[in-house]
Amino acid sequence: MAKGRKIYEGKAKILYEGPEPGTLIQYFKDDATAFNNEKRAVLDGKGVLNNRISEFIMLQLGGIGLPTHFIRRLNMREQLIKEVEIIPLEVICRNVAAGSLSKRLGLEEGAALPRSIIEFCYKNDELGDPLVSEEHITAFNWASTQEIDDIIALTLRVNDFLTGLFSGVGIKLIDFKVEYGRLYEGETVRTVLADEISPDSCRLWDASSGEKLDKDRFRRDLGGVTEAYSEVARRLGIIKEGGGAEILAFNGEK
Repeated sequence: MAKGRKIYEGKAKILYEGPEPGTLIQYFKDDATAFNNEKRAVLDGKGVLNNRISEFIMLQLGGIGLPTHFIRRLNMREQLIKEVEIIPLEVICRNVAAGSLSKRLGLEEGAALPRSIIEFCYKNDELGDPLVSEEHITAFNWASTQEIDDIIALTLRVNDFLTGLFSGVGIKLIDFKVEYGRLYEGETVRTVLADEISPDSCRLWDASSGEKLDKDRFRRDLGGVTEAYSEVARRLGIIKEGGGAEILAFNGEK
């Protein structure tokens, strides 16, 4: 499918005009970034894996009635998605202490939290995506009170589903980051899940060994990033045993 004009390029994806009004083509890059873009690399095949994993999860979530921007996967690196107005928030759901939460609160990494915690960050790379409260969100009109309620409810449903999905394949969901958008349909506006859900945006640990199967392998120089992503895809049944080699060798668009 021919892409239209490039309208946005982020750290891991590019958005192009879609073939029909109200659609976009989302292209997954191999670029890896961390620490607010201070650490960068290109990891062959990462974009292909994230495209396939995100497709699988978005379809699963859509199957249980969660609204998403996903329409269909076009090829190995591209998805057709609905055009939405992105709400400028990163929504983080945490089940286990890790990452910035451990640093901020002095919690031991791996400690189970009393309950799942939802945090909001203002989506602004220049400011380092700072943590914000619901008061900030409503005061600066980033989202309405109703939208915040919808986002929290949807995120908890995503968490419940993903926790069970990953647990069934021997993976522990530590935390994840999602984004939401406003989907305009005539006179109505719906809050829908946008962006992606992949090992780039989730912390995933092997349930038995605790081995990291996510972007922390890049952040912490553990190596084997795309191999870990391939393992997640294999366990979910997205690629066959040993099929990761084909994906890791893939550098085209189809």
